[in-house]
Amino acid sequence: MTHGNTPPTVITQERPPGLKPGDVLSAPLRMEFDYTRSVGPIIGKFLTGLRERRIFGNRGSDGRVLVPPAEFDPVTSEPLSEFVEVATTGTVKSWTWVRDVLPGQPFDRPFAYALIQLDGADTALLHAVDVRSPEQISTGMQVTVRWAEELTGTIHDIACFEPGDAPTAEPAAASDAEPVTMITTPIGMDYKHTASPEESAFLRGLKEGKLIGGRADANSKVYFPPRGVDPVDGRSTADMVELAESGTVTTFCVVNVPFMGQRLKPPYVAAYVLLDGADIPFLHLVLGIDADKVRMGMRVKVVWKPREEWGHTMANIDHFEPTGEPDADYDTYKHHL
Repeated sequence: MTHGNTPPTVITQERPPGLKPGDVLSAPLRMEFDYTRSVGPIIGKFLTGLRERRIFGNRGSDGRVLVPPAEFDPVTSEPLSEFVEVATTGTVKSWTWVRDVLPGQPFDRPFAYALIQLDGADTALLHAVDVRSPEQISTGMQVTVRWAEELTGTIHDIACFEPGDAPTAEPAAASDAEPVTMITTPIGMDYKHTASPEESAFLRGLKEGKLIGGRADANSKVYFPPRGVDPVDGRSTADMVELAESGTVTTFCVVNVPFMGQRLKPPYVAAYVLLDGADIPFLHLVLGIDADKVRMGMRVKVVWKPREEWGHTMANIDHFEPTGEPDADYDTYKHHL
């Protein structure tokens, strides 16, 4: 363990065999980011066509017309370049009914997804079909594109398909806009996270402005954040240990490169901090000092966010800053690099 003036406080947590719902914390979480990519000349032609209410496929070496177009021939693996415009009407080849609708899907009510072979194509395109019940769709049914009101050069330009055998709109007038070369797709996942008893104790501690680690017994390593079991011998880490708000920088990185969503202007430092009384460092920001002055062994302390902003989250710790103490001796943290 690292040096410190005050020994860690031990909080024994009894864990009964049958946990009650209130013993652990849980919360809905959402992970999301915008995925931006270049589309290349093949998909770019397809998306640019959609922006003009036109649908393009391409011809493979076996004569089949592939929609959406493929970059490489599925038979020979050679690059493909011959584009073919197909109709905006087609035939349902297979379908499935969506009873339980999820956020972000084309409709806020039950609908169908179908594989649709457009007239003039030899492969099927997956998209939504606007029907009110399973009885209103069948394999072999004729459908037609319903175009979005605003055309942006994405697959969403096809709002959905609807029953019918005639186009619903004429192609858009020729545009001087540049061909589509990039797309940005929002990616998101919603899930419910249920914390372990040890993680729940850790999160409740943060809500109270305390740093809680866990260990199997007085002779075991102290882990921060705590783990469900000691990875050394698999024993339950039932002893909760309140740690000091000071620690030692073991290793660090100076962030010089800007990136999307960055809340700090480079350069700044992300460092592994070994709290006094703990046996494993954790990653956090070190601020309040020029980035080129941060060093291994530097003594730092927690800077909390305002109390009214505290929740069950590590974000309660805004950053670490230097304590002004002499640097820790290398031997006190050399096994924690």
